[in-house]
Amino acid sequence: MAVIVQKFGGTSVGSIDRIRHAATRVKQAVEQGHQVAVIVSAMAGETDRLVGLVRAMAQVHDVREYDAVVASGEQVTAGLMALALQQLGIEARSWMGWQVPIRTDSVHGAARIAGIDRERLAERLAAGQVAVVTGFQGLSDAGRITTLGRGGSDLSAVALAAALSAERCDIFTDVEGVYTCDPRIVAKARKLDKITYEEMLEMASQGAKVLHTRSVAAAMNHHVRLQVLSTFTETPGTLVVDEDEIVEQQVVSGIAYSRDDAKITIIGLPDRPGVAAALFGPLSDAHINVDMIVQNISEDGERTDLTFTVAKSDLDRTLALLEEHNKELGAKRFLPDSRVVKVSVIGVGMRSHAGVALTMFDALASRGINILLISTSEIKISVLISEDYLELALRALHTAYGLDAD
Repeated sequence: MAVIVQKFGGTSVGSIDRIRHAATRVKQAVEQGHQVAVIVSAMAGETDRLVGLVRAMAQVHDVREYDAVVASGEQVTAGLMALALQQLGIEARSWMGWQVPIRTDSVHGAARIAGIDRERLAERLAAGQVAVVTGFQGLSDAGRITTLGRGGSDLSAVALAAALSAERCDIFTDVEGVYTCDPRIVAKARKLDKITYEEMLEMASQGAKVLHTRSVAAAMNHHVRLQVLSTFTETPGTLVVDEDEIVEQQVVSGIAYSRDDAKITIIGLPDRPGVAAALFGPLSDAHINVDMIVQNISEDGERTDLTFTVAKSDLDRTLALLEEHNKELGAKRFLPDSRVVKVSVIGVGMRSHAGVALTMFDALASRGINILLISTSEIKISVLISEDYLELALRALHTAYGLDAD
């Protein structure tokens, strides 16, 4: 009997009726002869509500108590899912993260999984009982409940699948799989049957919201086969697998975008050794991540311009830090721009094909779209453009790379 891990996100368990429906998907897997472990998120909107309660009680709060409150959302869902399965005649019980236990470090609010004690859980699965495990939470060495941060339930599911040597980890959500582009913008976007871990990791990091980067990275490291599929339809989903499972690679498999970036141009920065360290050192100390960076060639050997991007949420803080350290930097002025988007074309086929960048640049130029910044990796090309041209750019690139559905 193969072990299958099934994870249901907040929208899939957003009400009693939806939990009952999700339970029927679990029952299907049980009736197919699988041992099934289920990971559940909190009901849609519940985590935000709990975070709001903590902040209403104390803006500056004990992070250990924050985790104790916020983790309770998954506990409710796990109990309700176990009850729903029992009503369907399936033997099931709920497990809190500390009962398994899922062991983590002590970084509350963003804990990392250190290991999972699988023995008791595996015994119950082998005996035919479905284990409904809370996602997003674990247990620190100090015996306190911890939470894993953004994307934590997906990460819980992958980690449990790895610990149980599961045949597959199914991520149930409100979409039918991974698409070549956002189907809400590009009507001709196609659902992919398979995608590599590397491509999925790039798509997640560049703005695709289907899976979180931490869960994809963990799946790749532990060779856990993922399947992304809809809770609400019977349509086959998208498998996330090793590259050697895909017979013939597309040059470009998908196009992702992010609205979360802001651009800062520094005018008249002294062109001398050490200025980049003086610029980016304070940002690093403040835990501000810098993404795309371009420095112009200095014409007079004295001053140059430099442009980089940060998260939109960090823009004001970044500008304040630059002004604070400008006596040391000696820049003439700072020009912020938050009305930008990052568009990325992604595909492992880029490794063996020339002209991928040219296709991108030609497609954007033919639509009159100006490129503000460019960055590349082995399987990705990203450009920063004005947010006014996002939809036009996505559709143009989707067609240019032959991704349109028939």
